[in-house]
Amino acid sequence: MIDSTAEPFGADLAPDDFVQAAMRWHFSPATGSPFWVKRAARLDFDPLTDIRTWADLDRFPDVSEEWRDVPVDELVPVGIDRAGWDFQVFDSGGTTGRPKRIVESRSRRNGVLWVSEVLAEHGIPGEDAGHWLHIGPTGPHIVGRSVGLLAQLRRTFCHYIDFDPRWVKKAVKEGRRDEAGRYVRHILAQAQDVLSTQPVSVLFATPPVLEALAADEKLLDLVQRKVRGIIWAGTSVSPETLRAFEEEIFPDTPVVGLYGNTMMGIAPQRPGGQGGPDTGAGGEGCVFVPFHPFSRVTVVDPDNPVVPVGYGERGQARISLVTRDLLLPWTLERDSVIRVEPTSRYPQDGLADVQPLTVDGGSSVVEGVY
Repeated sequence: MIDSTAEPFGADLAPDDFVQAAMRWHFSPATGSPFWVKRAARLDFDPLTDIRTWADLDRFPDVSEEWRDVPVDELVPVGIDRAGWDFQVFDSGGTTGRPKRIVESRSRRNGVLWVSEVLAEHGIPGEDAGHWLHIGPTGPHIVGRSVGLLAQLRRTFCHYIDFDPRWVKKAVKEGRRDEAGRYVRHILAQAQDVLSTQPVSVLFATPPVLEALAADEKLLDLVQRKVRGIIWAGTSVSPETLRAFEEEIFPDTPVVGLYGNTMMGIAPQRPGGQGGPDTGAGGEGCVFVPFHPFSRVTVVDPDNPVVPVGYGERGQARISLVTRDLLLPWTLERDSVIRVEPTSRYPQDGLADVQPLTVDGGSSVVEGVY
């Protein structure tokens, strides 16, 4: 049996070697998951011999829709020793319908270790610098655990104020915006209690929650006096609003963005020199960078999703996740992003100005507050 903590393919491998090692792991009956070992029989190619490069992953179908119904036991690679069992199951946010489900053991935690290092470069406080407050989904959503692990790495506590993103999205979609507003006020009342009584120094929240917080004079005063790091994620934010967060509302506090989802993991804001953010060579603003090489985002033409757009151009996000725990060759996300050139330090493409993708008829995805 394979060591349950071992990585069968690592970041030190050349790109093609990495892909080929991943194919051997996920499609060999001795190590692969029942889902992929059985699914291989329905493919018109042999992953063990025909998939040699990242580009070859295009030959796979998008299987993510199947993850709405497949028993999650089928997704667990049998090469991971049950004696070291530490898998958990997490749901997507349900933006595009019924939730998709993933399983996770160590791979996402490894990504969190890297994200923690990136956040430190932005000036997010480290050990002995106060507690964290997570205002966002927990429960079946992996983001809550990830934020808790980030706090744990700093040897501190994480307070949680949970909310259900599916309920708020449903309320907004059905035109019940007053109900969504009451929900946000309910969340802020809980945040005020934690901030008033606990030594919170890092706040995680979505842009709509931060906007509502900034409109509450008493709560804003608490955050401005106590919080020394703000992390936002979950929904898009306009460049004007983000600039207001950074320069007017929280001018003395690092404000750092995270892009990600259940299917791909976390892509933190790319740091620049002297602790400041990297705005991209073309001045794209907040640039996000995925966890290389395990998570990749290709920005493609929405009308021809196998064709990447050029640098500085807008397209649709197409993600690939290749880890020990899980293989998702590619799937299209409902996000419109700008493709940004890599740097010597971050060799993968960056992503900027994330917005909901406009679909047929000119409508866009409902975001709610997450």
